[in-house]
Amino acid sequence: MLLSVSKTKTTAMIIISLMMFSAIAMWTVLPVQAAEGPGTSGPPPAGTTYDTVIVVPHLSFRPTTVGFGQTFLVNIWTTPALHAARNHPNYTVVITKPDNTKEVVSLPSFKADATAWFEYIADQVGEWKLQFIFPGTFFPGGTLAGGFMGGTATVNPTYYKAVSTGEQILTVQNEIVYSWPEDYMPTDYWTRPVHVENRQWWTIAGNWPATGYNGHVEGWDEMYPGCNPSWYYNSYGMSSRLIPWVEAPDSPHILWKRQDAIAGLIGGQAGKYGLSSEPGAPSVIYAGRVYDSYTKPGLGTSTSNSMMFRCYDLRTGQVYWEYPTTTISSGGFFFGGSSGLVPNLIEYNPPTQSEVGGAEAAGTWSVNLMRIAGDMLYKWNPWTGALTANVSLSPLTSSSTTVFYRQPTKRGESPLALTVMGGRLYNWTTSGTGTFASRIRSNTSYALSSLPTLSDFESGYGAAVGSISLDSVYVGETITGYNLWTGEKLWNTTLNEPMYSMLCDLADHGKVATLTAFGHYVCYDMATGKKLWTSDTMGYPYSSAGFGGYTSFSAYGMIIREAYDGIYAFNWTTGKIVWKYTSPAAAVYETPYTDANGTTVMPFYSFGVGGIIADGKFFTWNYEHTESWPVTRGWSLHAIDVFTGEGWSLTGCSTPRAIADGYLIATGWADGYTYIIGKGKSETAVTAPGTEIPLGQSVMITGSVMDLSPAQPNTPCVSQDSMKTQMDYLHMQLPLGGIWNNVTMTGVPVYVYAVDPNNNYKDIGIATTNGYYGTFSIPFTPEVEGTYTIMASFGGDASYSSSGSSTAILVGSAPTPYPTQQPINIPDNTSLIYGLLVAVIIAIVIGLVILLLVRKR
Repeated sequence: MLLSVSKTKTTAMIIISLMMFSAIAMWTVLPVQAAEGPGTSGPPPAGTTYDTVIVVPHLSFRPTTVGFGQTFLVNIWTTPALHAARNHPNYTVVITKPDNTKEVVSLPSFKADATAWFEYIADQVGEWKLQFIFPGTFFPGGTLAGGFMGGTATVNPTYYKAVSTGEQILTVQNEIVYSWPEDYMPTDYWTRPVHVENRQWWTIAGNWPATGYNGHVEGWDEMYPGCNPSWYYNSYGMSSRLIPWVEAPDSPHILWKRQDAIAGLIGGQAGKYGLSSEPGAPSVIYAGRVYDSYTKPGLGTSTSNSMMFRCYDLRTGQVYWEYPTTTISSGGFFFGGSSGLVPNLIEYNPPTQSEVGGAEAAGTWSVNLMRIAGDMLYKWNPWTGALTANVSLSPLTSSSTTVFYRQPTKRGESPLALTVMGGRLYNWTTSGTGTFASRIRSNTSYALSSLPTLSDFESGYGAAVGSISLDSVYVGETITGYNLWTGEKLWNTTLNEPMYSMLCDLADHGKVATLTAFGHYVCYDMATGKKLWTSDTMGYPYSSAGFGGYTSFSAYGMIIREAYDGIYAFNWTTGKIVWKYTSPAAAVYETPYTDANGTTVMPFYSFGVGGIIADGKFFTWNYEHTESWPVTRGWSLHAIDVFTGEGWSLTGCSTPRAIADGYLIATGWADGYTYIIGKGKSETAVTAPGTEIPLGQSVMITGSVMDLSPAQPNTPCVSQDSMKTQMDYLHMQLPLGGIWNNVTMTGVPVYVYAVDPNNNYKDIGIATTNGYYGTFSIPFTPEVEGTYTIMASFGGDASYSSSGSSTAILVGSAPTPYPTQQPINIPDNTSLIYGLLVAVIIAIVIGLVILLLVRKR
């Protein structure tokens, strides 16, 4: 029998706060399918011969005591159950409220199991009465298809006899009845797999890439009002790079690293020069596992046996498996060539529809790793890496414009792709293994040969921007708006300002914004072509000329633009500059770039792979169009809060490549390392004297807090203020005191407390570890005899997990005091001694005088 069960919406922050005050559970009512050979409600027609079935009604509601304003669930069903092709057309529940008003809820049952359910809000305090009334159902005879065993069945006319339950009592009180608490979210180090009971973690347990999301995803609007996660596409494969539903690191702490290429200073006769070689990027991160392709050293030069498909653990780097793979063209803009035949998408498939309406609620989702490459669709098993599907999409070709644009967000949806080919727009699903024809969900005429260059799937509009040249000089732009789903041209306008680059133009929120070479954006309504605003102009001298990267980003209601004097955030509604982030140069002679205040700054110029936005942070790096050698010193990886414009950095030109589970994967082109940045484990140790101490004697509690991360095991944990310096020292070969030797390393706080022999708690105090050695010490004076338990706890922070340890002190009795001795009175002979000395001196003087007189005679 299929009964509805509570399926609370996993809506992260809004549900977390609401659940503290309410136990309201939300469900989506499943549509009831029409019966085959439908029955009629009520008694049989007069004069009809039929079989009679005795029916037993059942009524259940949960909870039986509920708080005012909360929701209760009502389940109703009858036995026996029905054939899979039939349902009862009319169930009735009479609800009598405390003020004696009645409300009648009528609804059909599901097929087969004859169940139904609904929710109701308790809007009066007091005693309620509920009664289930089944008015009976008459089914004419006939042949029914389907059922548990399949096939067909011939049945007689049948009447399921009317019946009702008695009234059952529901109590509504003023106090809230609490449900399962949903306010628990991990703040410490956490690992995969995430137990399914932690359903609220969906807001942080996303995967990479997040391709294919659009529309109002459950819970997103509540978490980020006005920041709907729509995304846009352009013909160069770039998108908003907004990755929802993941944590991102709040610290430059390096968890582990691996050298995947040779790069760096050459040395010797090469002098100050070196070479760059950037490791490959992960193509997919799913369930805490990273999937990529790489050239395995030591297998020769043939890509047929050296190119490997690999899976490793995001948090440790442990390789789960790898095997040789074939090569295909990557087809990327400016990044052509060969790469391993590996997935670059994740396909999520909801449960399939059961023949029993609603039964899919018990099903589990399935996940495939996937790649759409020209006229082929490939799928892999994420556990084994086995290729599970190799499907031809003929008549698609490599020249067809295909976008994987929608992942399902609920039951009954399918992952969808769009293809424009031969004047037609094909909306098709990647699910299953059938031919392309069997996958098509819609096939309509299309006025364009490809999707518009800028496409906003949320609003359903597209746009294209073109340049107007005069004497081979760009002097203006044309902007054209389209209906995204038909390709129909809607409007066209001319902007008398030269464009900077079409790669910097954006389509989002039903608007298109184009960056001009005069250092500002101009925004138009994508439905009408109406000019909405001209933005503030970026700073003189570089940004006001448009100088910067060939990328822009859309997230959280802002346009984020990288320029040579910093990073700017524009409000999508007004065009006003919300904030500007700068990267001042540590030494003024390292870079030619300055801002409007004359400050020497490092440029920003992410291109191709672009920056990444996740968890309210924008990750990017310093770069310029063509780097000079010897390379600029002081370029860094940056993480910027998109709401405040503040951030942290890590020295080294490392490119952010993927984010999942709170970890950023960045690749360093100047040293060939792959870095995984995020929270690691810590270890706290505490020691005390191992011998008995007497009561009243102070002891020194000592210990340490060390970093256990594979990148730097057993090194001191340091404060957030010292983290950049620590990482620069351990991994970038920079001085521990900073390049100017003006940095003092600081440690982390450790809470030390004791439990005395009588189980009384005593707070000993907070000790701060030494920033260079990780050690700490704090004095303690026991107050009673017996065994003390001494505990030290580090609460963790953005870089480290929490940790703690304990030890013990044995306190004995106080030492026995020595007997008190009476003082000995010694007579004072000082005056006598002085008198004798004077007499002796006088005698000597007299003797000398007599001796002198004798000699004169």
